[in-house]
Amino acid sequence: QVQVVESGGGLVQAGGSLRLSCAASGSIFSINNMDWYRQAPGKQRELVAGLNSGGETNYLESVKGRFTISRDNAKNTWYLQMNSLKPEDTAVYHCNVYGLGLTGKAFGSRGQGTQVTVSS
Repeated sequence: QVQVVESGGGLVQAGGSLRLSCAASGSIFSINNMDWYRQAPGKQRELVAGLNSGGETNYLESVKGRFTISRDNAKNTWYLQMNSLKPEDTAVYHCNVYGLGLTGKAFGSRGQGTQVTVSS
């Protein structure tokens, strides 16, 4: 099994910054892709940023230039650096991790999420 834990959320004023972390552990052979999603109350879940094993990234249009996704391979940990935060960034942020387990079976795991609240 693969466990995923997000951290780093909190309350911040508009214009501030937060860095979210996503740590994966367990029976992992390799990790191919990971994504950060967010969901605000009453709104659809949206993909915020993604990073694949080739280092390619993609971002939600509204966060381009403000958010940066990165990875520490040695720690199986990913980060979402969020700068110039806006009230509309308020949401629960989840990371999804996709890869191969030690048995060679593909997996996709999601964490419990971390709350980000941006005050105006």
